[in-house]
Amino acid sequence: MKRQGNLMATIAEPDNLRRAFWKAAKSKRGKADCRAFQEQLDSRLADLRSELLEGRVSVGEYHTFLIKDPKERMICAASFRERVLHHALMNVCAPALERAAIFDSYACREGKGQQAAVLRAASHARHHGWFLKMDIRKYFDSIDHAILLRLLERKFKDPSVMKLFRRILDSYETSPGCGLPIGNLTSQHFANHYLAPVDRLITEQLGGSAYVRYMDDFVVWGDSRAGMRETWRRVEEFLTTELRLELKANVSLNRTSHGMDFLGCRVFPHEVRLARRSKLRFQRKFRAHERERVEGRWTDLESQQRMTALVAFTLPWRSRNFRSHVVRRFGVAANRLQPRDPRRQLEQQCQQLPVGEPQQQQSGQRQQQQRLPGCSGPSSTRASADAPADPAAILSSWQLAMRRKHDHNGSVSVADQDDANAPGHSPPCPSPESSECKTPPH
Repeated sequence: MKRQGNLMATIAEPDNLRRAFWKAAKSKRGKADCRAFQEQLDSRLADLRSELLEGRVSVGEYHTFLIKDPKERMICAASFRERVLHHALMNVCAPALERAAIFDSYACREGKGQQAAVLRAASHARHHGWFLKMDIRKYFDSIDHAILLRLLERKFKDPSVMKLFRRILDSYETSPGCGLPIGNLTSQHFANHYLAPVDRLITEQLGGSAYVRYMDDFVVWGDSRAGMRETWRRVEEFLTTELRLELKANVSLNRTSHGMDFLGCRVFPHEVRLARRSKLRFQRKFRAHERERVEGRWTDLESQQRMTALVAFTLPWRSRNFRSHVVRRFGVAANRLQPRDPRRQLEQQCQQLPVGEPQQQQSGQRQQQQRLPGCSGPSSTRASADAPADPAAILSSWQLAMRRKHDHNGSVSVADQDDANAPGHSPPCPSPESSECKTPPH
């Protein structure tokens, strides 16, 4: 493949630098460093352009912090100005790395990603009986700078670009001549390209047509256990001698029907579920989000945004019953909030009120009819939490039917008959002269 040259002028073009700024500012507009850079955007981009062309751009300004979810990692966040530089580099250099990648490499590539990798793995599992899953121990910390630069020199021949790559690599190391900072855009592309020789080895020399790699997690499928063991031996030898990498001890060789943990999922030939570790992590984060909302540290909008991001990972896979179980167990009921179940409220009110005695209505309070679950109609209204309806005043379906029938015939309705039978009620008088209204002698 022809190497790329004369790239620095393209990287330093004002349009490319401006596009790099918009990419770096995505979802960062509220940050102070992003706002400060944007206030003087034209002058900042002009300074960056001149530094690139003169070969004196500064790199290595990292803010480091430790994360422990899902596992402990040291994150190196570059300054906003350096993130603009990284995007400007990758806008021009990433297409050359993309052409060197095979189809079944799914990390840091447009149109690929984690979900596509899992679906591809499920497709291979349906057609093969065995799988071999491998992972590299401390991958980012073990990448050798000299080997990576040799791989990059096969794609780029511009000396100024290679000099900038070398300066970025030298700005961070976990051991002499090794290590990439986790969190940099350039580190993601470099780490993904570092294993391109392994992709060629498996797909071209070992005949692994069923193969998927997502960064340092890769799986090979086959039809015999012996063939998978031979692939294991060849790959481990190549990693040790050519790339100075080491496989983790948890290499998995098993039948596809037993399932395989891959990228947070449990992949079976005909379905994909959440892995056990993903379920535990979902429960832990769900409870933490609910606690923040109930204690008032998050608004409803903030809680909804975080819950949306948490649930999004589980949606493509078979997880509906699991999510429902987590919501019932750790959601509203777990925080001691009363459930708003109208049927349950009605049953509690019926147990508290004597039979036939209407509930006293407070002064200045609107009387509302309780809506029964499963009933609909124009006269049904939602019950207020402050003024529960009187269960004795709710008509049954038979009473409603009789009321419509008697009203149509012009006779007394069932509601009037109920009022006449109520305690302490006197029937209406037809006329003042009627004998029916005379008071009986004492």
